[in-house]
Amino acid sequence: MAKNFMTADELAQLWDLYAAGDTAATIARKLCRPNATVNDRIRVAGGIRPVIPQRPPRALSAAEREEISRGLAAGQSLRCIAARLGRAASTVSREVTRNGGRRRYRAGVAEQEAMARRRRPKPSKLATCPALRQAVQDMLEQRWSPGQIAGWLRDEHPDDQEWWVSHETIYRSLFVQSKGALKRQLTVHLRSRRTVRKPGSHNRSRGTGKGQITNMVNICQRPAEADDRAVPGHWEGDLIMGKGLSAVITLVERSTRFAMLIALPDGHASPKVVAALADHITTLPEQLRRSLTWDQGKEMAQHLAFTVDTGVQVYFCDPKSPWQRGTNENTNRLLREYFPKGTDLRKITQDELDAVAAQLNGRPRKTLGFKTPSTKFYEAVATTA
Repeated sequence: MAKNFMTADELAQLWDLYAAGDTAATIARKLCRPNATVNDRIRVAGGIRPVIPQRPPRALSAAEREEISRGLAAGQSLRCIAARLGRAASTVSREVTRNGGRRRYRAGVAEQEAMARRRRPKPSKLATCPALRQAVQDMLEQRWSPGQIAGWLRDEHPDDQEWWVSHETIYRSLFVQSKGALKRQLTVHLRSRRTVRKPGSHNRSRGTGKGQITNMVNICQRPAEADDRAVPGHWEGDLIMGKGLSAVITLVERSTRFAMLIALPDGHASPKVVAALADHITTLPEQLRRSLTWDQGKEMAQHLAFTVDTGVQVYFCDPKSPWQRGTNENTNRLLREYFPKGTDLRKITQDELDAVAAQLNGRPRKTLGFKTPSTKFYEAVATTA
């Protein structure tokens, strides 16, 4: 028996365990199989459980086909065979006709042919529509997520369902390769860069600094209009860190999800951070700089000087509570596509940061009705003019 052979029961257990979140190594131990065997099964399937054809309740069974074959060999009529099986004569007649007639009918061959017809894999929409496939490919190369692509296409072509495709179809086309569909190489543009589908998620929340900050105003005192995102002008901020303690400031406006990135070529000591923040914040209309929410990192130790210079009140999250500025946390995760951990951020120019921010702000967001942050932000700017 081939070393990588797995029974139907073992395969069912494999996919049950994988769906429950077990790793390939854990599954291999539980099934007493080599790691390579389990990994190969998951990789070839793209991490998506294969659909096993099921026999419809009213379809002929293998045992019934054996009875038909025996009856034909004994010279019995089709009506006689059908009566013994409790089937309509027309059902037996069609079965015999489509599988070679009375003289050539064989139960085993008929069963295999029936299973092959039952599969009838439906071609992917992306495989049958070249224009749609090219559009999806172009957007993936722009680092749009499958969810953003699906939502934007439906919003852009509301009356043409030929241009509608679900995010799940895009993922399946990437992970389960088929002729004419998206190439697996496009997975490098996914935020996770995975080549197989992972069941569930394992998010890790980063801790915050414990610098001694005086005169902090807690987030619980932030205006209600900031909490419900009803009014633009409330920002969330943080640093993303790189090699050698290099850093970049990230700012996200809560209502429009508009992002700004600020270079820190001279380090992230509090005077440098506060000065860089003030320089950028004061370029905005006064109505769009209402508040700033930050974690308790010591880079904001001089927050009072920032408030005096800009008129923007700073609110501080509770310790180790990154979800209190979740929009900014999500943006920082997206930025790791451009600046992986270990990147020397001191070498990144402000122009390069502006280009990355422009790309992020040009992606449609589901939460914005698949409008872009740029569109929503400049609408807000126009209302303040």
